[in-house]
This record gives sequence, C-alpha cells and structure tokens, in this order.
Amino acid sequence: MDFQKLKNILSRVGAEYGDLRYEIKKEVQLVFSGRELTQISSTTTDGYVLRVLKNGGFSNVVFTKEQDGEKAIRKAEENALLMARYLDPPVSLAPAEVIRDTYQPILEEDPRSISMEEKLALTRSYNLRALEKEKIVTTQIQYLEVVREKFFINTEGTQIREDLVTTRLGGTITSQDGGLTQTVRVGTGGSSGFALLRNQEALLDDKTALALDLLKANPVNGGTYSVILNPDLAGVFAHEAFGHYSEADLVEDSPSMLEKLRIGNLIGHPNLSIIDDPTLPSQLGFYKYDDEGVPARAVPLISQGVLSCRLHSRRTSSRFQEPLTGHCVAEDYRYAPIIRMGTIYIKPGAATLDDLLAQMGNGLYLADALGGQTSGENFTFGAEYGRVVKNGRLGEMVRDINLSGNLYHTLRHIEGFGNDLVLSRLGGCGKGQINIRSCHGGPHCLVRGLIVGGR
Repeated sequence: MDFQKLKNILSRVGAEYGDLRYEIKKEVQLVFSGRELTQISSTTTDGYVLRVLKNGGFSNVVFTKEQDGEKAIRKAEENALLMARYLDPPVSLAPAEVIRDTYQPILEEDPRSISMEEKLALTRSYNLRALEKEKIVTTQIQYLEVVREKFFINTEGTQIREDLVTTRLGGTITSQDGGLTQTVRVGTGGSSGFALLRNQEALLDDKTALALDLLKANPVNGGTYSVILNPDLAGVFAHEAFGHYSEADLVEDSPSMLEKLRIGNLIGHPNLSIIDDPTLPSQLGFYKYDDEGVPARAVPLISQGVLSCRLHSRRTSSRFQEPLTGHCVAEDYRYAPIIRMGTIYIKPGAATLDDLLAQMGNGLYLADALGGQTSGENFTFGAEYGRVVKNGRLGEMVRDINLSGNLYHTLRHIEGFGNDLVLSRLGGCGKGQINIRSCHGGPHCLVRGLIVGGR
C-alpha cells in the first residue's frame, strides 16, 4: 500500500481529528478432527477503518474499496455530529506523540515462507502422535497462521507501518475408558515465527499422558481450600478476574467499580504486583504500536497491593486524565480498536514450588485452565487437573475441578509467589472482538480460601 493513497483519502476529512488504518490480512488454517483432515484454507482479505472526531462526537466507518473513501468520510462525519448531540461530556482525545516508523517483527522462520505441504505434514505428525495411544479416542488439532500487515496514518502527522505475525498449533486430546471421557488442551504458538512450532513432540506426549492419567483419577471433593495455582491458572486469574477491570472502557460508566478501583487504593496482598507489558520481545502479546498509533509500554497495574494504573485508549485517557498506555487494539480491518490487554502477568517472587507447598501445608495443587467465566466481582474457572497436597507433599491426582471466588477476596489472599514466571504461548481474549495475541502468565501462586467443586 502506498501511504500517499491513504493521505489522499484522509485529506478530505473536515473534522478536528481523523485517522485511517488499512490492513491486509492473510490467514492459513489446517484442522484435523481425529484422523480426518476437515479444513485446509488460505485466504487474503483487506480493508480500511476510518475514525473521525467532530464537534465532540467520535465515529468510525469500515470500508473495503479505496473508491468508497469519500462516502465513508461523509458517513463518519454525519454519525459523529449525531453522536455529539447526546454525549455528555463530549469526546476528546489525549495528546499523543507524532510517530513516523516502519517496524517488521524479528522472526525465526517467517511462516509466509513455509510451504503448505510442510505445515500440513507437521500438523498431521503431532495429531497422529496422540492418536496412536490406546484409549485416545479423538483429537481436534489445528494449525493457525494470521498475518496483519498494517498501515496507519492520522491528521496529526503519524505514519506507521507494522506487521503482526502469529502462528499457533493446538487443540484438544480426548481419552475414554468405558463411560468416562476426559479432554485436555494442548498447544503452543507465538509471535516469533514458525520455528516455535517445531520439536514439540514432548509437549504432545505430556498432554497425551495427562489425558490417560485423568481416566484413573478421582473427582475432587468439593470444599474451601488453600490452593496453589500453576502459572497458567495464575495468569488466567490475572487476565479474566482482574485484568478486564483494569480496562478503562469497562469501568468508566460504573460508579461502584470506579470507587473500588480508585488509583491508590490498597486492593491486594502487599506482595502482589500485576503488570501488563506488550513490549516483551517475542511474546505472544507483543506489538510496538497499538491501533491508534500510540507506542506500547509496560503498565504497572497493581504495585505491592496498590492499584497504580489502568489501561487506556486516547479517549479514555483524556476522560480519566490519566497517562496514555498504548492498549487500544483491533481484531483486524473489520473493527475499530478497543482497549485490550497485551501481556498481563503476576510478578514473580523468591519462593520455590517446594517452599509454597510447605507454606500451604494441606490443600490442592491446581493446573492449567479449562474454560471459565466472570460475573461482576466473582469468577469461576475450570482446571484440567489437580493434586491433593498433605503436609506439604504432592499426592494423588484429582479431576473434574471448578474453582470460584471473589476478585477482591482473592487479591488480598494471594500470599505466596513462586520464582518461576511462565508466559502463555496460547492466549486469546474474546472481549467484544477476538484478540488471538492477548497473553497471560505468572509464577506458581498460593491462595487461601478458594471454593473448589467438581463438575
């Protein structure tokens, strides 16, 4: 795409502010359901997102053809003026640095250079590796590759070219013994290139073994427990139970939430710190600029138990009078950006897992997220498996686990932090749009007073 073409479109905007994002999206999918290849596709699509701020109204229009630019501008301006009649206060945008940059990610094997035959062969080999085991009855294994080639300009002079390249391989493995079936998730991926997907046989073997071991495990006994969350579950808690309430657009119209989440409030254990950092190199959640052209930066959301920052777009940054963070991201060219987490994680401590087990004494060790939901301050997550802990020692495996709790109670009762930070290679978030590059993580964490029940 020639930036001059985008400038020609945007130059016709008669408003206080306008921006235009053009994207080319390339997607490859390969899906195995059991031994059957059920999907193989490669698509390329493109389009534009125009945003206009006029007289305090902020509007966006999506279009797919360059010649429709004039019509999109008129529609966006009309909608902005209509919105301005009903908005109180009117929309304003926080000042942002003018950027002129081109950024290409550092990749170890660009997936765009790998043949479809090689991608298919690798996916098939991992799928068959699980299916060759007795009592593994089916699999659902997918290869997904998404490339967003982005071009962004605004009326302030910003001009950015950035590619986002995501590869992932994963799905589910299901075991069965008589009437009992167990399903585990498996996968890896990221933003650092195709090489990350190679040599993952040990991961497939471990998850296959887990699916088989769960057939011999007993259901968990329900109750209130001290719990050690493994890094994946700790990261899911950070993202789902807390992280969304750090997104300014989800709390801006809720006075009760804003009162509880006032910057400077003590909301967590004094040793708890949670950070969102999209700038961590090679991580799934990495990007350099968000879809408003704002540089991404690390944001300390909770610092030693104190709420210290929240995530913003230019609009909410102005409304809250809080600093820009670079966290306004779209799924692709079909959407205007919304506030999203990048890489959210709980800061590690100094304890080993053995230290945490000894500190807990009796309770449960729970591992790997298996779905979940939040409802206001309360959350419920599934865990793939757990182990009973007695006198600081790991014991028998248990299955069919749901854990639930209250956000604020849990934040105050996370009292132990491992030294083993792990960031997810399979993230994702479904807030409003799908963000496959949302990443989470943490160390092992000791939490008191979580409610655990079987399915």
